[in-house]
Amino acid sequence: MFVYWFMFAIPVFAISYPLRLTAYARNWAWGAIYVLFVLIIGLRFEVGGDWITYWDHYESVIRVPFNEAAFAGQDPGYVLIVWLCTQAGLSQSAGIYVVNLVCGAVVMVGINYFCRRQPQPWLALAIAVPYLIIVVAMGYSRQGVALGLELIALVALTDGRLMRFVFLIACAGLFHKSAVLLLPLGILAASDRRIWVVASMLVMSVLLGSAILLEYYEALWTNYVQAGLESEGGPIRVAMNAVPAIVFLLFAKKFAPMRRERKLWVGIALFALICIPLVGIASTAVDRVALYFMPIQLYVYSRIECLFRSTNLRWMAIATILASYALVLWVLLNYATFVSVYWVPYNNAAFFW
Repeated sequence: MFVYWFMFAIPVFAISYPLRLTAYARNWAWGAIYVLFVLIIGLRFEVGGDWITYWDHYESVIRVPFNEAAFAGQDPGYVLIVWLCTQAGLSQSAGIYVVNLVCGAVVMVGINYFCRRQPQPWLALAIAVPYLIIVVAMGYSRQGVALGLELIALVALTDGRLMRFVFLIACAGLFHKSAVLLLPLGILAASDRRIWVVASMLVMSVLLGSAILLEYYEALWTNYVQAGLESEGGPIRVAMNAVPAIVFLLFAKKFAPMRRERKLWVGIALFALICIPLVGIASTAVDRVALYFMPIQLYVYSRIECLFRSTNLRWMAIATILASYALVLWVLLNYATFVSVYWVPYNNAAFFW
């Protein structure tokens, strides 16, 4: 468990003992943390609930041609990485780590990029560690990549770069098809633009979403809904999104003074709240979709100090948030059915070389 607590302790230490660093030194600090986290994610050995699944997935890909694997129910982006590893002559035992390193690198690019755009970047990173990094990036490699690309896309949409947002979400869909469900966010953020932009965005969303999901909707529905799979932590994770969503809706103008940015996060907040009644119907399906709304936790809590005038109250709010996520990490590592079994103990391939 030490590795996980160490990952959480790094941003907590940066918050508790702030140092006045130059921009150059800050870039180096974030770069060093990026490399460290990527190595922890990418070189993990038999860590994560889907470790065996991804091992078998790798084996199934290397036995068939790329075009057959990419368009036979697999995610083309992930298949491409595996295929490139096989073309480089890497064995399965070595290639799986290269694939995980690439996936970890993309996830951490998105997390670092998003966090550094927040007013409290270290607080945002601390919030990301327990679930986004430890559970998602180290357990759901393909959806982790999709989430990392989503974080970059959200920043692009905040900056008014609509087509970049669409491109990044399309790329995310190549790693996990459910990511295309985020395309309507572009419509919400661009709704004050000219009607032809909104119309073209709507058409593009429908066409792109249909192209990626149509072939697989039956399998998705069967696997996640009709099969009745239950995610015991689903309601809790949905609630973790709902709390900052409600806070944001109550103080939207304080959190996001700019109208375009506010509309984007109002949309995310509403989608996060819609998950509450749905999680009782198909907990696993909603749990996986709710992962895409988790950035609202980073966004809102890293701005929580705007609600308080007193410096002491601000620090108390930050301390409460850190304590809450420390509790989340403790519960995950000790009591969560899958995490406490498949993530503990942590093993790294570097230890065996």
